[in-house]
Amino acid sequence: MACSYPSVSELVTDARSVYRQVFENEAPLVAVCAPGRVNLIGEHTDYNQGFVLPMALPLVTVVVGSKTSDREVSLVTANKDVDEPVRVDFTLPSDGSPLPPGSPSWANYVKGVIQHYRAPPLPGFRAVIASSVPLGGGLSSSASLEVAFYTFLQQLKPDDGDDVSKALSCQKAEHTHAGVPCGIMDQFVSVLGKEGHALLIDCRWSLEATSIPLADPHLVILITNSNVKHALTGSEYPTRRRQCEEAASILGKDSLRDATMKDLEEAKNKMEDVTYQRARHVIQEIERTAQAAESLKKGDYVKFGKLMVESHNSLRYDLYEVSCKELDELVSAAMEVDGVYGSRMTGGGFGGCTVTLLQASAINKTIQHIKEQYSGTPTFYVTTPTQGARPLSMS
Repeated sequence: MACSYPSVSELVTDARSVYRQVFENEAPLVAVCAPGRVNLIGEHTDYNQGFVLPMALPLVTVVVGSKTSDREVSLVTANKDVDEPVRVDFTLPSDGSPLPPGSPSWANYVKGVIQHYRAPPLPGFRAVIASSVPLGGGLSSSASLEVAFYTFLQQLKPDDGDDVSKALSCQKAEHTHAGVPCGIMDQFVSVLGKEGHALLIDCRWSLEATSIPLADPHLVILITNSNVKHALTGSEYPTRRRQCEEAASILGKDSLRDATMKDLEEAKNKMEDVTYQRARHVIQEIERTAQAAESLKKGDYVKFGKLMVESHNSLRYDLYEVSCKELDELVSAAMEVDGVYGSRMTGGGFGGCTVTLLQASAINKTIQHIKEQYSGTPTFYVTTPTQGARPLSMS
């Protein structure tokens, strides 16, 4: 009943076929992939230097291509639902000048990665992109593309191999060329994801990460795509970030990570109600995420699920106001099924996906109940934590 999606090898085959068809070139090819992610809990906390608890997904972006002898770049995307054209050609600047963003928007992520690659100058190349990460689904198709392309460039001209710096460079690409002031979570877990584990990331500048086992065979992670698209650039995501920064400034803190609820209550009269609400969500969500990681370590799935629901309620109309009626419907429907521990929206909000923690034995009845109750047409993915970005064999 869950949606099937192409395997990594199938994506490589498709991308290689497109490459041969478009470029009619027999050059030796390299292939890489990088996963999307689902955040189990800890939403809108990463850009507040808090905790997040994502896992890398088996949904990936694949890049297949080859180096050329000049400075010309040719990019082709095999993905559906992207803006036209699906092929972009440009010349790498020889004087170190920036690659300006433009149209189509999908190519801006690649241009940003090229701009911030840590071992310039780069050679020219031809490449094809293929992905199973749904666009606008809140599963970080953008970070998956950025990290996959950085990994591809590493095969053409290696950098120093520092994974944290790689994630930070990909984050910069999204800031400068996609115009999204995202936190570090998406790129970090796409680079450093570990099979069978979620990753508790401390989003302070130290970026410490702790692997949390998530391989219980009696447990399932269900992702439900509402198929309501979101676009973070044009949404209220940048507004939420500014509101959090304003709250931190009023509290005299570098970030909301350093604030307590006591601090916030004492300063409540100094800020607008909406600023207070945003800060309250973040401060409480950081604490929820730390508690959730401990619950997962202990196998206390009931407590973990309770924290997921609290997170969703806070993200809903209660405090942060980034959910929508479709996501609320999906969460409500999931929570009506015996065997479901918890459910919440995941990602930036305003559409996209929910993530649900449940007993493996309850998966079919949960999917069926959601389909019956949801007013739209959902897509389901039953997932397990997978490995981060990596080169692939072309054999």
